[in-house]
Amino acid sequence: MKTPKEYIIEQLESLRAIKIPDANTATPEALIELIKKAVLSKKFRKYGVQPEYLQHINSAIALNIKSNKPIHFDFPFGANKLWRLEESPEPDWAELFSLVYFLKWLKPIAENYKPGFCFEFCSDDVVIEMLNNVPKTDTESYIAGFLELMEFMKKILPENMQLVFSRVGDRYTGTGFVDEINEKIEKINKENGGALPQLTEQQKGSIELNVKLKSGQDNDPFWREKNQLLHNAYLSLSQKRPYYQKPGRITVFTNPINKVIAVGSTKTSVAKFWAGIGALKKRDDSFIETVLSPTQAEAARVSWEPINIPGLEGKNFQKIRIVD
Repeated sequence: MKTPKEYIIEQLESLRAIKIPDANTATPEALIELIKKAVLSKKFRKYGVQPEYLQHINSAIALNIKSNKPIHFDFPFGANKLWRLEESPEPDWAELFSLVYFLKWLKPIAENYKPGFCFEFCSDDVVIEMLNNVPKTDTESYIAGFLELMEFMKKILPENMQLVFSRVGDRYTGTGFVDEINEKIEKINKENGGALPQLTEQQKGSIELNVKLKSGQDNDPFWREKNQLLHNAYLSLSQKRPYYQKPGRITVFTNPINKVIAVGSTKTSVAKFWAGIGALKKRDDSFIETVLSPTQAEAARVSWEPINIPGLEGKNFQKIRIVD
């Protein structure tokens, strides 16, 4: 039987062992169809894609091919490890397994289109302290670990499989971010006549999971609704969603939110990697990687195994959960 280390190294090496084409030999039309087929592959995609977004995907692929540029994908995420997890505040196997999964998904692009692709992780860390009461020191620790993980992957990947990291906060100067957040809150309040957002049970659960309550915060019966108001204001920022909706960019996410390709986080999971825990499940004489939500992790029967993969540093990469 393979060891966890052997299995993980095998998955990493599968990304190294590809041949980049010397030139684009297929016609632009054929390349569009080939890349679209890879992007929409049901082997990786967990949910359907809205018809209007299918049109956007097609035009984004065509635009990049016409310019002979990498196909550009954006993945917006919280860029902080859920504070409830013992792995917090640093990345763990969930981040690595999701990276490998996304890259395997897009691997056919690199094998058939010389410019390949660019996968950009877009960090929402600028709002995390305001939204979830998570200290900035924690998000900075997470980002440092995530960047180290990206550098580890870059040493494995061919040059036309690019990984990029950006921060929404870097698109603002001075007090620009706080000023626009306040403007958006005021605008939303005016449009709704001062009424707070109505929450579904799912939204309430998500807020309760993510917010690290300050002393006395839950004395306010509307603290969840006020948190959602801030979240809505953030989503409407001029440097947030419109940034991802540019003509040549395709947005990717784990879950089916509006105008995205929802691919999950691994073949067997849809849990967000920054809010989950990476583990290996036994499968015959090998394993398969997964990302466990906090609820799944609590219910799972696991054992721990020590592991050491050269180049993977940090406290969360010295052992790994094995799920029965």
